[in-house]
Amino acid sequence: MPRSDQITLPVVPGAAGTLASSGTARWGRRLALLLPLFGFVALVGAFAARLGTDPSLVPSPLIGKLVPEFSLSAVKGRQLGLSSANLKGEVSLVNVFASWCVACREEHPVLMQLKAGGTVLIHGLNYKDKPDDAVAWLDTMGDPYTRTGADLDGRVGIDWGVYGVPETFVVDAEGRIAFKQIGPVSPEILDRTILPLIAKLRTGGEPSP
Repeated sequence: MPRSDQITLPVVPGAAGTLASSGTARWGRRLALLLPLFGFVALVGAFAARLGTDPSLVPSPLIGKLVPEFSLSAVKGRQLGLSSANLKGEVSLVNVFASWCVACREEHPVLMQLKAGGTVLIHGLNYKDKPDDAVAWLDTMGDPYTRTGADLDGRVGIDWGVYGVPETFVVDAEGRIAFKQIGPVSPEILDRTILPLIAKLRTGGEPSP
């Protein structure tokens, strides 16, 4: 017989399984609530890792390689089209622009200044633009380009790895891409990075990786 100070609990059939299922359900709900928190923490960590870096200086797999093979007709109203064959013989810039690109307005005076000073040849890759809009842009804003190519469907831009407008590429005399600038070319970027690189390439130097 059980002692008077002992309490015997009744055994309820299936109670253990019910408690286990309840605990699993509670843990599942807690996990579902924590998942967004984990995602937020990971996002903050990735953002923190990029602090102090210049988002415009994104590495390109095309750096050091010949420009993609292409041939484009000139922008409406211009005489000289643009092809890969035109990007050999001297250091040049290829600027990806469009009339619908707001940021292109920001860099346009810098490009016009470069042309006025005869600093370097600038070629334009007109990206997914309407022909009439492109010619109106150049006639109104000024045309800094020696040659232009009308990339109406954006296929050439894809081959160049373009995913935003504007973008600017420095191409060496052998037709190799030496540098890629994402976003507008500012006077600071021009003086600090692009012009020193052009000078280095003209003297036979290799761009830094």
